[in-house]
Amino acid sequence: MIEKIQSLRIVPVVAIESADDAGPLADALAGGGLPIAEITLRTDAGLAAISSLADRAGFLVGAGTVHSVDQAKQVADAGAKFVVAPGFNPKTVQWCLDNAMPIFPGVSSPTDLETAMEFGLKIVKFFPAEQIGGARMLKALQGPYGDMRFIPTGGIGLDNLSSYLALPSVVACGGSWMVKPELLRDGKFDEVKRLTSEAVALASK
Repeated sequence: MIEKIQSLRIVPVVAIESADDAGPLADALAGGGLPIAEITLRTDAGLAAISSLADRAGFLVGAGTVHSVDQAKQVADAGAKFVVAPGFNPKTVQWCLDNAMPIFPGVSSPTDLETAMEFGLKIVKFFPAEQIGGARMLKALQGPYGDMRFIPTGGIGLDNLSSYLALPSVVACGGSWMVKPELLRDGKFDEVKRLTSEAVALASK
């Protein structure tokens, strides 16, 4: 799974308002070259959307904005293949490790990274990336934390994607610019596919 995420280089971060949009969304993302989505629990439809995509052939679905052990259990039962959290909740991380659920908790400081290392984690979410120093901050962290790898998320788009992907410590970048809620709400899945293809082309350079 990690190899697949690394090969794709981008993880679309989706706040979906209707589970009925999950199928067309997955078609658009896969058609644009990204058969992957982090469906967040920011909306009531998140859990149902994860469930509807869990058994979709060739598509990797994970859960984002997971704040607690209970939520981790819910997304695991729904079929999520990985968990992403905005911060570092030790109880949630431990539950995921105990239940063989890949988790990428959010970190924003060296102290957070020390905690991640204590739990034996090798890959973490760097969030909110742009607001806490962006690619320059990540480059600075590579020195003392050379064994850690990152999935930066937050404020990333076409204008700065390349600066993150150029760093050897970056596995992939999380982003929502190709899956904005209004695009899904208005059924503009052709535009989602176009923006996804554009992002994939840039990431491949």
